[in-house]
Order: sequence, then C-alpha cells, then structure tokens
Amino acid sequence: MLLACTSAATLATERAPDVVLHGDLTGKDIHTYREVPFDVPAGTRRITIDVTYTGREQRTTIDLGLLGPDGFAEQDGFRGWSGGSKRRFTVSATDATASFLPGAIHAGRWKLLLGIPNIRPTSTAEFTADVWFSGDDEGFGPEHGLSPPLKVADGWYRGDLHMHTAHSDGGCLNHGGTAKVPCPLFLTTESAAKRGLDFIAISEHNTMSQVSEMRELQPYYDTMLMIPAREITTFEGHANLFGVARPLDFRVGSATVPDWNALTADVASAHGLISINHPRRPNDETCMGCGFTPKKPVDMHGFQAIEAINGRDTERKDTGIPFWEAQLNQGVHITGIGGGDSHDGSDGARDEFAGVIGTPTTVVHARELSMEGILDGIRAGHVFVDAEGTKDRMLDVTATTGDASAHMGDALKTAKGGKVHVAVSTAGVAGAQVVMTVDGKRKATQPLGTDGAAAFDWKADTAQHWLRIDVRAADGKLLLLGNPVYVGP
Repeated sequence: MLLACTSAATLATERAPDVVLHGDLTGKDIHTYREVPFDVPAGTRRITIDVTYTGREQRTTIDLGLLGPDGFAEQDGFRGWSGGSKRRFTVSATDATASFLPGAIHAGRWKLLLGIPNIRPTSTAEFTADVWFSGDDEGFGPEHGLSPPLKVADGWYRGDLHMHTAHSDGGCLNHGGTAKVPCPLFLTTESAAKRGLDFIAISEHNTMSQVSEMRELQPYYDTMLMIPAREITTFEGHANLFGVARPLDFRVGSATVPDWNALTADVASAHGLISINHPRRPNDETCMGCGFTPKKPVDMHGFQAIEAINGRDTERKDTGIPFWEAQLNQGVHITGIGGGDSHDGSDGARDEFAGVIGTPTTVVHARELSMEGILDGIRAGHVFVDAEGTKDRMLDVTATTGDASAHMGDALKTAKGGKVHVAVSTAGVAGAQVVMTVDGKRKATQPLGTDGAAAFDWKADTAQHWLRIDVRAADGKLLLLGNPVYVGP
C-alpha cells in the first residue's frame, strides 16, 4: 500500500482535505460499481484521494478507480484503477501513483469509482474519501505520498543530489551485455541503495516523467528517501531544481524566459531550491550548455546552492570550487554541495570523467529524513561534501566567540579584535590534515589529533568574512569540503 511509507505523525500534520465524501454499502451492493461525484475547481493541478472503509473484518472489499468529467467518453477520462491494493493515490499533469494515469486536470465533476467485489449479504460498511486539490506549487507534500519522512530524527544524512536514468540520457549495457541502452530507473535506485545512501535526487533533463516511477518505488525503499528533481538544461548553463512539482519553463534566452533572473523568480514563486551545476565546465560542442555562461547579468541571490564538486573533479581545473568561492567573496551566502552526475544506473562507469552514484556524497544535517528536511538543511548551509563518497567520514565545525556559537552555514556576530575559536571534529579521516580557509585564502593547516579533532583561533576585524574548514589527505588530496561560517559585525 502507498500509505505504508507515510508515518502516522506525517498524516496527523497534513492540511485538512478540501472535500470529504461519505457513503454506505449493504449486501445488495456486491458485484456493483458506484460513482461518487465531486467537483474539481478551476486552477487545480493535482488531485489526491485517501479512502478508508469499515467492514474489513467481515471481508468487505472496495476497489478504487477515478474518472474525469466525461468518464469513459473522453480520451483521458479514465484515470486509473488500483483494485484494492491502494488506499491513497494522486494524479496530476506530470505524474501519478502507480496504476493511475497522469494527464490534464480539467475543472468539472469528477467521480471516485468504487467496485465492490465482496460484501456479505447481512453486512454493512461505511466509506470515507478525503480529497485534496493542489495548485501549481504543490505535489510532493506528505498528503501526496512521495518523499515522506523516513526518519523523524535530527542528524546527519548522506545522499547524492544529481543522477540520470532512461528518463533523460542515462544509459547502460543491456541484460545480455551486448549494447548500450537507456538505463532503467530501478537500476539507479538499487545501485544507490547498495551504496548505503540515505537520500537521492533523480534529476532528469527538463522533465519530471520519472516521478510516477519514483512513487511506485518509494514504499519499497523504506530507508532511502527519493527526492524528485530536474536538471534545468539551457544553452547558458545547467542547474538542479528540487521541490517543485509543476512544469517550469526552462528556455533561458527566449521571449518567455529572457534570462536566469526570470527563471529563478519562477522557482522562488514555487518555493523551490535551485543549484548551479558544474559551473566551470566548457560550454561548447564538447559539453553543450554545460558551463554557466549567462549572457545577461545574474542576481546570484536567486540561487540557494552551487555544485562545488561534480563527480570526481576536485583535482581538475574545471572543478566548481573556485566559482563557489567567488560568489562567497561577493557576499552571497550560498551552500556548496556535490553531485555524482551518474549517467549509468548500473554503477559501472569508472573512467575519469564518468559520474558514479554516491561520489561525491553530500552530507546534510537535517531535522528529519524528508524532502523538506533535507532541502531546508541545504538552504541553511548545514552541509559538508565527502569528496570520495565514503559511508562514514564526518566533519563538524563549531565557531565560538564569547557566549555565541555557530556551525557551518550559520552567521557569528563578532567584535573588532574579538577571538573566534574554531573547533573541528571528524571521523574516518585518521592521519589527515585540517585546512582553514578565510575568504578563499588558506590561513592555517594542522594535522588531526588522534581523537580526530583540531582547533584554530582567528582574530576578527570590522569586515565581513567567511571561514571554511576542509580536510585533506597528507598528500593534499581533498577528502571533505566544509561550508562556511559567516563572521563579522
């Protein structure tokens, strides 16, 4: 059942249904169908229905379906039939619960379709259907059954925010190993689960066609959260968009989307999170549109994150870290994240440039393992990137001055000449060294203690600064990339 992946706590906090339908059944209703009408208002982009009924202990069974305004008479009037396998389902223009069909949501009289394969002659039953209508900006909340809280616990969660499947340009060898074919989404999810990831974002190019399949798979992967995403692919760069269900016009440079500022304003209106991908890649016939090369001025405050590490590029000239640092030096508080950018769900890609699922791993401190929990953690900058995608490396940074303290992503108010003490704790990086960077310049380096800890002191002045802690191997190779603490008056 779809509901199996949704906690009772989540259901208790979801918004009240827009319509509640009730009805009664008797033994005379066996082997009949009943249409239960409800009116869908104009502007609706998604319908979600949750059905409960009594009499199960007497073997009463109700099968569920959905009909549009003209029912079977119109081409897309029949919207699905799940039998008795589901209690809750959702349909929209872009996606639907497995056994239901995506398609346009027309205003008018819809019908919840009930089939009664069994009810005993002397039995009675009552059914209730809660119905939600959602606008453009909704679609992944708990009432819609995707990305529910898998853990309601504050902690660090490890994931990969960038990957592709057959729904865009992901490919892998076919079952016989004789030819490369579009790679099924389930291979990607299975490879990610084997890596032990807590969350993944499947980010197809400019489409959300993968979401229906993700809805089908999420109940099975009860320990790995799936976050719907899309890679906004333009002629002027790429960006990952998270947390938005509705279609979004990606045509930067067109009459409808004249520049990046217009696109990020649309994202903001939909309450999404957008991150620039691999900003320093080339933008030519070797990697068409890959690099971030806007033709018009861009307000970088419209972005919430930058893919500082893409795949295994930390030691290459086109790594995104310098681009990220340049924005920080301009005073933009923006989170550095990583993305594997895998295009092979079988996790078989191992050449220098091919992405591998979970490498790097973005590690997010979040209030819970849910889509909103992870995205809010990224917005807050409570993030570090495990460049090699291990399962256990950790980094925590606490900056203090007086009685005030701050962690990665936070701001720390300082007075001129005040001492800032930076305490670093790590795990899984024995023998490594810790590097403190201020405003893009290395200020201090020290080896980790045997307890995995290190500490620095830094004197504040009257200017605003950002201070970041990284962990590097003895040979200088980047292992863990931290996010800044922002310090200043």
